[in-house]
Amino acid sequence: MRDERRIASALIVLALSVASDSEAQQQSCAASDCGTASERVLPPGATTASVLWQPSMNVFRRFDVPAERMYEFYGAVLGFTQLSTLNVGNGGGVARFQAGAQELKLTRRVANRHYEPGGVQDATGLRLLTFYFADEAALTARFMEHGLPAPVFAAVPKSDRRSALVTDPDGQAVELVIVRNATAEQLAAIEVGLTVADLERSLAFYRTFVGLEELPPARDERFDTTKYSFRHGATTVSLRSFGKTLPADNGSGGIQYVVSDVEHVDALAKERHIAIAQPLQGLRGFDLRTIWLDDPDGVTNYFAETGASRRARVAASP
Repeated sequence: MRDERRIASALIVLALSVASDSEAQQQSCAASDCGTASERVLPPGATTASVLWQPSMNVFRRFDVPAERMYEFYGAVLGFTQLSTLNVGNGGGVARFQAGAQELKLTRRVANRHYEPGGVQDATGLRLLTFYFADEAALTARFMEHGLPAPVFAAVPKSDRRSALVTDPDGQAVELVIVRNATAEQLAAIEVGLTVADLERSLAFYRTFVGLEELPPARDERFDTTKYSFRHGATTVSLRSFGKTLPADNGSGGIQYVVSDVEHVDALAKERHIAIAQPLQGLRGFDLRTIWLDDPDGVTNYFAETGASRRARVAASP
């Protein structure tokens, strides 16, 4: 099962790389060619939670600086294992890093998305990634060995943790959290930080459409606000809002879900009038069907049904 899910994740990256290139998009097929979503009646209160298959969410970031600098930062400095980079001929490819129980994908910027510089409070969109570590001294040493300023760690209020805020080579915010006596489960987790314009709309999207497990609101002293978090397995998505007037960044990052039934997601998105960035479609030559949705701030929520996840659904059917 673990190998099947790793293969599934690789196929998702391939689809992301293809879909990022306008010429390659012509090689994909519409839902009518690759199997269309059937008309179905959804039960009241349906969400995508019932079809989430991978027990985590993958996350991707698009960058503009030389790729080697990003790979060095997330690989050698943060210590994540770099997996194979997939290239389908679009001049870029997608670099994959095993970040705990999920994959971090790094790919070049694409032309049809908007990007805003700055930190968590400077624009809406995916603005922060939080990773967890056990050894502050070793992590600090790797920064210095690679010619980067040492992270400045400070105590996290009301906890025994310490954290530092740094930026990656593309200027995107990264939070480093040191967990004393960390368990393997704690170190396998990541947190994806979204800055949102309309908190109620975003809460409704992740609560009643995606259907993630909602956690109690928490005071965030670093950004002097309250964050609202949702969890699926090892991955947490946290929402912060600093008003409705920030510029929108809908390109710097996005979230990927592996699902067992993408037609369920398609039907639910249409019923709830969710923005569909790319409709339900297959990818010629691959046992993969996908739909790309936008959350209320335009952040990509990308759902993919693979052969492995589909077989799991069929096997579980009565």
